[in-house]
Parts: sequence; structure tokens; C-alpha cells
Amino acid sequence: MLKIWGKLVKHNKIVKDEVVMSEGGENYQENLKSCILELCRKFDIEKPYWLPANLEEYNKRSKTSFNSDNFIDEFKFDKFVIEEIDDEK
Repeated sequence: MLKIWGKLVKHNKIVKDEVVMSEGGENYQENLKSCILELCRKFDIEKPYWLPANLEEYNKRSKTSFNSDNFIDEFKFDKFVIEEIDDEK
């Protein structure tokens, strides 16, 4: 099971946040993709593009943020943050 906390931030304040889970039998990458798509649907934003810096940050910290550089359309927030929640800690 994978739990991801997603946040939309504007002017250093969280304006929307949501926790989603993926309990599918797929691999980790598919579960992560499913969680991100669910967050984007709930926040009514397009899916962000992963840049090398996002991948590196997520692999190190299980957290990354996306800004307007990660979106093709206009992005009305300062950043979209995703963070893996580990219930075992």
C-alpha cells in the first residue's frame, strides 16, 4: 500500500491538501502514478512533468514539489507538493 499526501501551496500557505492511497497489486511506480493522477483529478490540475531534479529529490526524501516549470498550461499555484506517508515510522 502506498499513501501520498498532496498539497497545493500559494504564498507559502497550503490552500488544498488531500491524502490518497493506492492498494493495487501493481509495482511501486504504477502505485505512485495512480496516486498522482488521483490527486490531480481531485485538485483539478493537469499532471505535472517529472524533471530530473524531481526524480532525484523524490528518490532521496520521498517528497518533491512541482512548480509552473512542470506544467504546460497555466498553473495558478506556487507549487504542488507530494510526499509519501510512511505509517510504520
